[in-house]
Amino acid sequence: MRRVLLDTRYTVVGFPTAVIAFVLMVAGFSAGVGTAVVWIGVPLLAGTLMVARGFADAERGWLSDVLDRPPVRPRYTPAPSGAGRFRRLVNPLTIGQSWLDLLHGVLNFPISIASFVLTAVAWAVPLAGLTYPIYGLVTSRIPGNVELPELLGLGEGYLVNSAFYLVLGLAFAVLMPVLVRGSALLRASLGRALLTGVAELQERISDLTEGRAAAVSAEANALRKLERDIHDGPQQRLVSLAMELSRAQRQLARDPEAASATIKSAITATRETLDELRALSRGIAPPILSDRGLAPALAALAGRATVPVDLDVQTIERYPAAIENALYFVCAETLTNVAKHSRATVCTIQLQRLGDALMLTIGDDGVGGAHVAKGHGLAGLADRLRAVDGELTVQSPDGGPTLIVAEVPCG
Repeated sequence: MRRVLLDTRYTVVGFPTAVIAFVLMVAGFSAGVGTAVVWIGVPLLAGTLMVARGFADAERGWLSDVLDRPPVRPRYTPAPSGAGRFRRLVNPLTIGQSWLDLLHGVLNFPISIASFVLTAVAWAVPLAGLTYPIYGLVTSRIPGNVELPELLGLGEGYLVNSAFYLVLGLAFAVLMPVLVRGSALLRASLGRALLTGVAELQERISDLTEGRAAAVSAEANALRKLERDIHDGPQQRLVSLAMELSRAQRQLARDPEAASATIKSAITATRETLDELRALSRGIAPPILSDRGLAPALAALAGRATVPVDLDVQTIERYPAAIENALYFVCAETLTNVAKHSRATVCTIQLQRLGDALMLTIGDDGVGGAHVAKGHGLAGLADRLRAVDGELTVQSPDGGPTLIVAEVPCG
């Protein structure tokens, strides 16, 4: 019922507003164009566009109730800083959305009439039909009065008329929500196309730009981190290994036993370096990911984790490489954080597809405290997901447990 009342308010209140807007738009535009040659029309046109913007803003507010979405307002470019009085005056004329607001004010008039009539009929017929037994006592006794049932050949008399109108009223009462909703959407579709279409496109472009910037930033941060880890770990070990082998070479002639001990130490260092390089390579897409897909790659990650992992993979489909790489990196980094910081005893990983969304859920029973604030590791994961229109959700109260959900569109 609330939906019906909101749609009714939109069409009923919007009808006189549309009439006023139509009169002001047509009069202002006609006067402005007609006097433009003597420059009087320029401020008239600018003023008309500003009035149209006011009506458009009101319509956007009503659209949020009808379409169940937050109001979206396009960006009206202001006049350049330092612009003169005339430049500021004609600034509305240079904005494309201002002309769309004006066009809406004109086209909305006939559509508002149709929506208002449909809504009025949708309410009037059920009310009149269902209340006929009350007022029909009077109308049925008026001499010469002919009721609709008589015109249709269904008989005459108060009881026949009451039954007919009650059936008609009940039928339209059932149809009323559909008619009211349809009339509201008829008008709202024009407002959405002309008043919020550009804003939605601007928002989408902004999201894509931010996503691309986030992807570039995430890749740059990952490369810097990898470079730092290699410099601080394997590179130092390799330098030490080269020194150990040089010492063993010098010892080989005069002290074979000491040379043998040095070589054994070098072999141990080599193995440790290989293990560290394998750990670093987890953040880079491995061959198993590109060859066999996300599910086997997650299984490989779970098998190498230092914390026991309960893996639940509910989809074995192949997805675009960008999506698989992003989710693999999220899982690899999260498992690394779990091992380093969570003090967890068990970790769960679930991969599932829900409609057009692919969801990776990672949980642990650790101490919690994880969040995506700037400067923390999870912020980089959020940036990676934004690059594929994904989203990262973190629930990690102090004391735990932690639940991290990565969701990306895959439809």
